[in-house]
Amino acid sequence: MKKLTIGPAAFAAFAALTLVACDKGAAPTAGAEPAKTAAAAATPAPAKNPEPRRTGMNTVVDVALGSKDHTTLVAALTAADYVDSLDNAGPFTVFAPTNAAFGKLPPGTVEGLVKPEKHDDLRGILKYHVTVSMYGVAALKDGMVLSMADGSKATVHVKDGKVSINDAAIVGTVQASNGIVHVIDSVLMPK
Repeated sequence: MKKLTIGPAAFAAFAALTLVACDKGAAPTAGAEPAKTAAAAATPAPAKNPEPRRTGMNTVVDVALGSKDHTTLVAALTAADYVDSLDNAGPFTVFAPTNAAFGKLPPGTVEGLVKPEKHDDLRGILKYHVTVSMYGVAALKDGMVLSMADGSKATVHVKDGKVSINDAAIVGTVQASNGIVHVIDSVLMPK
């Protein structure tokens, strides 16, 4: 099995997600799955290196890059050619699927979406994981509808103290300097 290495280019790709969305320090907590999936291993590695990162920041980009549980997400963002987006001031709420969440998708889904002819579809899915506001777990109320960066809506559910977005459970939360990252156990798919 080929090992996926996350480097500076992966960071830049994750960073770019939110700038596109804006057009119209801790590790994830309990429940994050560390195992790599076949989809993560099959996703292409970054092709180019951006400028070096500035130091002293803990942006949503830094959170993703620092997580071994989000290599598939970072690789997908790299494949979508997003550059320098999530490093701006925000605020952003990012719902970040784990590698295991991507592993729940039908076989070949991730590999198909990273192909150049599918970049628009991939970008749409990635933008459906971002809202241009900051919502901590306490601010997420049952039945709340969030406007996502792709223009679609997602619904918050709270049951027995557990919070989910659509059908994806929030299994961890990490505060960043320009927003918040909620680790989720499923990939959100726009309708």
